[in-house]
Amino acid sequence: MATSKVEIIGIGDDGLEGLTAAPRQVVEQAELLIGAKASLAAIPGKAERVEIGGDLDAVVRRIEAAGSKRVVVLATGDPLFYGTARYLCDRLGKDRFEVRPHVSSMQLAFARVKESWDDAYLTNLAAQPLEFVVEKARTAAKVGLFTTEATPPGAVARALLDRKIDYFTAYVCENLGSPDECVTQGDLAEVAGQDFSPLNVLILVRKPDVPDRPVSMRGRKLFGNSDESFLQSQPKRGLLTPAEVRCVALSLLDIGPTSTIWDVGAGSGSVAIEAAQIASGGAAYAIEMDPEDYALIASNAERFGVANLTPILGKAPEAWSGLPPPDAVFVGGTGRQVRRIVELAFEQLRPGGRLVANVGSVENLAAVREVLLAKEGDPQVLMINLSRGNDQLERLHFEASNPTFLVSAIK
Repeated sequence: MATSKVEIIGIGDDGLEGLTAAPRQVVEQAELLIGAKASLAAIPGKAERVEIGGDLDAVVRRIEAAGSKRVVVLATGDPLFYGTARYLCDRLGKDRFEVRPHVSSMQLAFARVKESWDDAYLTNLAAQPLEFVVEKARTAAKVGLFTTEATPPGAVARALLDRKIDYFTAYVCENLGSPDECVTQGDLAEVAGQDFSPLNVLILVRKPDVPDRPVSMRGRKLFGNSDESFLQSQPKRGLLTPAEVRCVALSLLDIGPTSTIWDVGAGSGSVAIEAAQIASGGAAYAIEMDPEDYALIASNAERFGVANLTPILGKAPEAWSGLPPPDAVFVGGTGRQVRRIVELAFEQLRPGGRLVANVGSVENLAAVREVLLAKEGDPQVLMINLSRGNDQLERLHFEASNPTFLVSAIK
């Protein structure tokens, strides 16, 4: 049976009246209309109607069964902007459809608050976890959010304030394009205490001359933070992976935005925290068997505002049970078990995953290198010698730290 092109038409609350001549004619000539209940109600005529519910697979089946009928799918606003069209094109192929966009509610919202949106972070809370969105908003100049009934504007405002992000003016744009349209402007604290219509778009605009992080975080970086930035236990202070070594190790781990990272023997968590900051859409696991250091990992994560790091109290390898396979593993420590830990950790890596071990003795260096050679990991070795300059009267004196070794390999 021959099939015809399926038209996906973006439509607003004003129904046919809001369409230009060409898409309006397409809708009026449709034999089968598919859309949300409100969209179908706005279209007069005798065409067969199918209401879109939560089961989009049913819509796919109905389109496939339509044969040569003239099928029109009604979608709110821009069908390809977090809309139905993306799903249908993925399932049935782009060549099956023609898409005619309308003004999206996101465009309307930015127009109502008279802000450009070319530099805004835009997303849908139905598709992204709130914690991830909050972290992305932290450094954004503007944010546009499709909220949900489960995560309304008040919940977003409270989550931002809980993370000390208080430097946005909020606009809640309700029922855009309808007679009861309303735009509410206020600080996040004001929005946090209010209820709004489920049909809303939340716009956040950064206040002028406000830093991208709280004052307490000024001077802290995505990675390479000073050793003094991290809480360390006494009398073990100084056993933290030095900032310079940390930078090189993180580069060798080749962490991406959604990577999963294990930090084995995490200490107070400096490597895991900076890895989590780099992999903002991924996850980091800091495995530490010392209860005191384990507690410090959580404190340091809170100090740096890192939400995607999970401290794990336990001894390797037993503590790895149940963790997702890593894309990158950092192994720190000077104990005699480092050889065995590296061997087992390398086995846990996903194909193409990276392992970096930081060892302080030539004996452990030889042992780790031997293991990785046996695993066909083609290990690379760096010896890092650091000397920090100190002013002594009128002279600059360099104070050398003990050499350390980084052994890296790709699975």
